[in-house]
Amino acid sequence: MMIGKMFNQSILIMLMLVSICCMIVVIMSMYKLPDLPIGQNNDSSKFEKLGKFGEMMIEMLPNDLAFTVFVPSEKAFEHDLGLKANQSFSPKEWDNAYATVSHVLGFSAIPRKIYANSLPIEKGLSYDSVSGFTLYISKDFDGVLVVNRVRAKQVDINRGELVLHIMDGVIMDSEFEQSVKPDEDEDEMGTKV
Repeated sequence: MMIGKMFNQSILIMLMLVSICCMIVVIMSMYKLPDLPIGQNNDSSKFEKLGKFGEMMIEMLPNDLAFTVFVPSEKAFEHDLGLKANQSFSPKEWDNAYATVSHVLGFSAIPRKIYANSLPIEKGLSYDSVSGFTLYISKDFDGVLVVNRVRAKQVDINRGELVLHIMDGVIMDSEFEQSVKPDEDEDEMGTKV
């Protein structure tokens, strides 16, 4: 009889402990705890690396909608598109630069959050950008994010609902690339050789 009474008491104690734990969980869930950002580079000092044209791209998007943007580095804007951050633009040149940057945004923005640390290493994924251009996203053998053969310099930067990845090149289709690239046969004076 003594063993049966101890068994009943231990069951009662366990039921009380489980009930108390459940109550604690319910009370804790009533308080909305702040969500921790998933990205690894959330330091605001990292945003200065976006540069003038990268900031221009980000300002074109709403901050309250989830987007992933593959932003070219300042060197990529200069090398691939001929846009120099310290260059002074006439109003017409500024309009052309703005149009170019908005085209690049269309090629490199995806309406969803994609973090580099959540991508599988062994296989790539494909997503359509805002303009309908297909982006093939994968991780290289050394774990670096690669989008259409353009490697990332810095990944998982959060800005509001945006996830930014700074790329070592400009993501664009071949038609747009041909329209913005200068002829290689021209010398420095702009005459055909």
